Amino acid sequence: RSTGVYMRTVKIEHPAKHKNMGKVENVALMTSGGLAPCLSSSVGHLIYYWSEALKAGKIDGLTIRCYVDGYKGILTGHSYTIPPEHWSKCSFLQELGGSPIGNSRVKLTNIKDCVARGLVKEGEEPLEVAARQLIADQVTVIHTIGGDDTNTQAAVLSKYILDNYGGKVGVIGMPKTVDNDVNPIKQSFGADTAAEQGALFFKNVVNESTANPRMLILHECMGRDSGYLTAATAYKYREMLANQDFPEGHVFSSTRQSRDVHAVWIPEMPLNIEAEGARLKKLMDTYGNVNVFMSEGSGVHEILAELEAKGQDVPRDAFGHVKLDQINPGQYFAKRLAEMIDAEKTLVQKSGYFARSAAANAFDKELIRKCAEAGVDAAIEGISGCMGEDEDKE
Repeated sequence: RSTGVYMRTVKIEHPAKHKNMGKVENVALMTSGGLAPCLSSSVGHLIYYWSEALKAGKIDGLTIRCYVDGYKGILTGHSYTIPPEHWSKCSFLQELGGSPIGNSRVKLTNIKDCVARGLVKEGEEPLEVAARQLIADQVTVIHTIGGDDTNTQAAVLSKYILDNYGGKVGVIGMPKTVDNDVNPIKQSFGADTAAEQGALFFKNVVNESTANPRMLILHECMGRDSGYLTAATAYKYREMLANQDFPEGHVFSSTRQSRDVHAVWIPEMPLNIEAEGARLKKLMDTYGNVNVFMSEGSGVHEILAELEAKGQDVPRDAFGHVKLDQINPGQYFAKRLAEMIDAEKTLVQKSGYFARSAAANAFDKELIRKCAEAGVDAAIEGISGCMGEDEDKE
């Protein structure tokens, strides 16, 4: 599974001896899962702090390897090393959205899926293939930038290498998810930016409420099991709305109230569509439009029950998650609600891809910077874990 890329380790002389002098770190970076506004920033900060550790004499040698498309790259042996002369030129990543090295959704313990996708051959075990690749690349530390699934898989892989090869690969997880649902981490990377971008998205979309009488706008936000992003997006939008100037007593029909958020539906709370319909009908009659913020995971159990009752298959990904984009919860509930509130026109708008593909904002950049710095120091000391502010500790 060689890619023709050879290991290149940089060694420099230091005036003072450090306790880790002589230690060479072969660092691997990978991003995985869905996008979030933090991936490029995380890669950039990690490159910076590893190169600084080398300059400071905390380590005596360093290579930085990137696995292309996350776990897919590990399984297929697709990676490259970043030339040392490029390390100081990676600050541009702070202004980029997306991932500079590519993502994929791969579950190493789902052998059937890995074989079907051509990531491993029939009869091969993905964990074994991945372990052999990391060992062949002499990786000593891997930074997994992803959500709960990504970092859980990394821990499984690290233990597999320890149990079966007696070796150790340090795993430093970077908690990436717009859902902000990695327990017990207080704030996951990219969630604040995604909420900010979602609010900006709706600030424009809400103007469509003036395009037609009795308009229903359903703003669908990402969030399979967590309503954080939907709630945070609504909060940030209402902050924007509060700062808009609406002169007292103006005569126009478009008001702060007509542009407000009239409902927030999240997975953690049961959705009583009949009760909501009755409540929102009054607002429609008053303002001439209704604006709903909905997590994509809200009411999914009701949709699944309906599909299964009809004998239809429920589409799922490699992790067993329902493919929400294929069952369209927003369209499903918008259609039902529109009938209840006598909407003349319905508009379902999804901010997910717009929000998650943005570059990190100032808040997230600083959060990532602090965690990357601590993560590099922990890796040098041989400590594995997931970097973040622990809400269970002072």
